[in-house]
Amino acid sequence: MGQAVEMSVLFLFAMLRIGGFIIAAPVFGARFIPLQVRIVTSVMLTIPVMSFADLPDPETLMDTAAVGLILGELAIGLSAGLLLMIFFSAAVMAGDRIAATAGLGFAAQVDPASGAQAPVVGQLFSLALMVFFVASDNHLVALRILLDSYTYIPPGSVFDPGILIQSGVAAAGEMFTFAARLMMPVVTVLLLVNMGIGVITRSAPQLNIFSFGFPLTMTVTIVLLYLGAPILGTAFDRLIEASIDALMQMMTEAANG
Repeated sequence: MGQAVEMSVLFLFAMLRIGGFIIAAPVFGARFIPLQVRIVTSVMLTIPVMSFADLPDPETLMDTAAVGLILGELAIGLSAGLLLMIFFSAAVMAGDRIAATAGLGFAAQVDPASGAQAPVVGQLFSLALMVFFVASDNHLVALRILLDSYTYIPPGSVFDPGILIQSGVAAAGEMFTFAARLMMPVVTVLLLVNMGIGVITRSAPQLNIFSFGFPLTMTVTIVLLYLGAPILGTAFDRLIEASIDALMQMMTEAANG
């Protein structure tokens, strides 16, 4: 086997973990990021990995037994990206719930990150969270954790895949917790407003609920989001910190397992 072919095989194998992460992770894998940019990013991040990673023998990668090694590398990268995406879904879930409670569920447009129809409030939360994620340089921290994983989880090494599944399940639980924390203040106030509207319409049936109920709940929602913006930023910081900690814990447990 020629040296150029061997280096190409090793390079592609080393890029599997990074490529899986770039595809699945928030910000990096967003639909508004062109595919060419993601490919170039994966290649540029793989170049330094080639200098310090303990890669397997090229002959091993040319054998049919290498399928398991390839799937293992993809599993690590995809699991790392999906772990962050699960945490980030808490913001979308909270925004969608607020929109549904406020009667803004019909105000939907194409989400630039996922390409699907989503309520505007959920998109607002999602984009704000991504801005916090990038502005605080935590996207670089996530990449650093991924690159460091090549040291304590060498490509082609054996690890327990159950750890990746357990980390994903734990992240899903944290997602619901953070989503509840984000939406409960606004949803609680809107519930009280809707109860007040119900009492008013009950005492004065001639009033049209559509004429004052919907505008009132929408106005209250916008005011609450405006007043709660500083607190929302703090909640996003905690969410990002928890996602980074979970990513680091998953990599550490996979290395020790």
